[in-house]
Amino acid sequence: MTAKDPMLVLNAVLFATLLSSALAADEWPQFRGPTGQGVSDARGLPLKWSEPENIKWKTVLPGVGHSSPAVSGNRVWLTASPDKGKTRHVLCLDFATGQITRDIPLFTCEAPEPCHAMNSYATPTPVLEGDRVYVTFGAPGTACLNAETGKTLWERRDIPVKYFDVGPASSPILYRDKLILTCDGQADDQHFVTALDKHTGATLWRTDRTYLNSKLPSKTHSSCVPLIISVAGKDQLVSPGGHGVRAYDPKTGKELWCARYGGWSVVPRPVYANGLLFICSGTVQPTLLAIRPEGASGDITDTPAVVWKTGKNVPAMPSPMLVDDRLYTLTATTLSCIKPATGEVLWSGTIPGQHLASPVVADGRIYLFNTSGGGAVAALGDAFSLLATNRLNSGCSASPAVVGRSLLVRTATHLYRIEK
Repeated sequence: MTAKDPMLVLNAVLFATLLSSALAADEWPQFRGPTGQGVSDARGLPLKWSEPENIKWKTVLPGVGHSSPAVSGNRVWLTASPDKGKTRHVLCLDFATGQITRDIPLFTCEAPEPCHAMNSYATPTPVLEGDRVYVTFGAPGTACLNAETGKTLWERRDIPVKYFDVGPASSPILYRDKLILTCDGQADDQHFVTALDKHTGATLWRTDRTYLNSKLPSKTHSSCVPLIISVAGKDQLVSPGGHGVRAYDPKTGKELWCARYGGWSVVPRPVYANGLLFICSGTVQPTLLAIRPEGASGDITDTPAVVWKTGKNVPAMPSPMLVDDRLYTLTATTLSCIKPATGEVLWSGTIPGQHLASPVVADGRIYLFNTSGGGAVAALGDAFSLLATNRLNSGCSASPAVVGRSLLVRTATHLYRIEK
């Protein structure tokens, strides 16, 4: 055979496709994974587990935190605080063994800010790229670390955002040369989105939130992680916050459009596919909106760009999932399947326990973890099917990661690698 033989070309294409898929399944570099939408192409994940069954390893974590595992190569990155916020640590674990290889006390606070009981002093998830680890703890500091050495490459301690009794929770994201932070605090001048140079930490742009008639509502804080989407060949930064979702040009920070709602304390991350964007409005006045962003400009609240909205089956904390033209939402105890185009609910089913962590989708299944140690597995599709209910010794507030054939699950006390 020659180099132009069709079978060789086909085999090369198939190999490249399989390699790309394998690499995608072996990386979980940010909150909710490679796409930021909680979906993995991994296969062979376990259906059942318990403390003695299908546990590759479990590691006691030195401190408390709700950040999700971020994984690249053989490194698993987390954040934690062992002393109620007085120090903020960055942890690195060996993916193969679970051994903690680095415990870096990055920032110290003599008088930590108050923190809500459902939050932690280490909730934002790290974001990884190449040999860089980016972390934020809100006002105490934001930093970039070298993944090989653990050394700090740059840090910022001058982005003050007060959350009063809530605490920071929004994770950073990367876009090209920018590290983007969402700062939806509770003080009058602390509602903004900002982009830092990922190489130096220097501020590239900052855009303050806009409000109707420029009147600041009494409650505004939120903890949502924004999402980058591509609309008609151009990127948009979609950033839900208190009383409205806004889209920005991620290159410049210019506001492109906004849709207003009554909610605040927004946590669920948006999802986007097939031209439709799905936004949850928060724990107060919860509303689910379906938005068509193509052609949107200015205030689109009362325009056809908002395709539909509903106050039913709206998650307060867990992020929705969008798979195979079906939208799945999880309230505290109810999993629902919705038609994205119309908002029609196809089914709803009970998932035991209280759920704060965002589920993940892999291998044709939805994996859901509750606050008391329960781990449910439900099937994707147009009929509710609860495939398994499992249990660990303590519960989850952090969302899991999917890497290869493994689930990485952070409980209140341990990090687990769950694998057949």
